[in-house]
Amino acid sequence: MEPEESLRERAREIARRLIREYPDAKCRLAFSSPFELLVATILAAQCTDDMVNKVTADLFKRASTPEDFARMPLAQLQKAVRSTGFYRNKAKAVKGMSKMLLEDFDGRVPVEMDDFLKLPGVARKTANVVRTAAYGLPAIITDTHFIRLAGRLGLTKNKRPDKIEADLCALLPEETWSPFSHAMLFHGRAVCTAKKPACDRCAVSDLCPSAFKFPHFEDRP
Repeated sequence: MEPEESLRERAREIARRLIREYPDAKCRLAFSSPFELLVATILAAQCTDDMVNKVTADLFKRASTPEDFARMPLAQLQKAVRSTGFYRNKAKAVKGMSKMLLEDFDGRVPVEMDDFLKLPGVARKTANVVRTAAYGLPAIITDTHFIRLAGRLGLTKNKRPDKIEADLCALLPEETWSPFSHAMLFHGRAVCTAKKPACDRCAVSDLCPSAFKFPHFEDRP
């Protein structure tokens, strides 16, 4: 087992390199308000950001406030978000979230995590996307790329997103949480992909306990 201090130093070096590698990494969802970002993030579950942006470019012209979405017929909303997949559940979550914002939060998207988690369709990952991109708060965003990379890099042994978030928060300085999260997402898309990690192009392969396990690294000295 890796000593805690060694793990912390390795995690911080990984974060430093990846943040340097992807200096422009940030949330790619298009939005003009915390509420629009919350809607977009709910729609982004198991869907690409590009597809969500295509859908919301039209959707937000017709509805952009909790009042708009609360009034919109469910069938109409389902049709509007169909291209994002799981559209029935997503439309139901967006309407339920909008109604709760109006009833319990004066129509405003909350800031505190406990309040976010009361909203339909909102888990910690969704809340952290909004908290960091809309409010500028530090957050570890455990999307599928982050979860995969954190495991491969040996930064956590946990599988649950909330546990992984807690592990990484404990390892890294708070000011690196958000840029590191975005850098991990970009790195997961471009280099450390799910099916074929390009370890030969990885900026942190020498710090990764999984790098030598992949076929194209078998002959590496």
